[in-house]
Amino acid sequence: MNVFSDEPILLAHEAYILQEQSIVLSKVNFSVRKGEFIYLIGRTGSGKSSLLKTLYADLPLRSGEVTVAGFPLHQLKQREVPFLRRKLGIIFQDFQLFYDRSVADNLMFVLRATGWKESAQMKKRIAEVLLQVGLGSSGPKMPWQLSGGEQQRVVVARALLNEPMILLADEPTGNLDPEVAGGILQLFRDINRSGTAILMATHHHSFLSQFPARILKCQQGQLLDSVRENFSFSGS
Repeated sequence: MNVFSDEPILLAHEAYILQEQSIVLSKVNFSVRKGEFIYLIGRTGSGKSSLLKTLYADLPLRSGEVTVAGFPLHQLKQREVPFLRRKLGIIFQDFQLFYDRSVADNLMFVLRATGWKESAQMKKRIAEVLLQVGLGSSGPKMPWQLSGGEQQRVVVARALLNEPMILLADEPTGNLDPEVAGGILQLFRDINRSGTAILMATHHHSFLSQFPARILKCQQGQLLDSVRENFSFSGS
């Protein structure tokens, strides 16, 4: 995909989202354009995580059409999944860091796994992303030496390594206290202002008034979109 194109980064048409053979969302239609910031809300079990997992090809798309970063998921072959994920930044609630190696080595592992070869370039990129998330001096530290909020910043840095078109974040502040969560949200807003699109699942509804943005809501098997429908933010 041409990064200067007006084409959406993500386009879903009549998609059915499944979890363990059960349909959790039906006839999903939405798009994400370059530089958009979108919240994804809904009750536990309403399909938020299943939708995100489908978008980064962790769950198969059985029906409908979804194109992410130029990759048609409805035609995606297993060998193409790593190439799709290099175009995405994926952020989990539970960090998924290696606790037996330093922050810098955690990031180095991802660069090597995604095809980087030149040591000097890898070290430079690691320094850049750690600076971007406010952890410029934390490269030599072990993850267990960092607070929960700092570990989540490492996860964000990891997601930024390959300059993704879009960040897909699944409850990235779910395990953090409100003050720390607010700092992570501000970091996401800063990243978004630099041009990266963000789709962030959250149950922190204070964010929706603090930093208003477009909202997608999983509700009773449907995906509602605040640009098309009016709906309540409560009870989700």
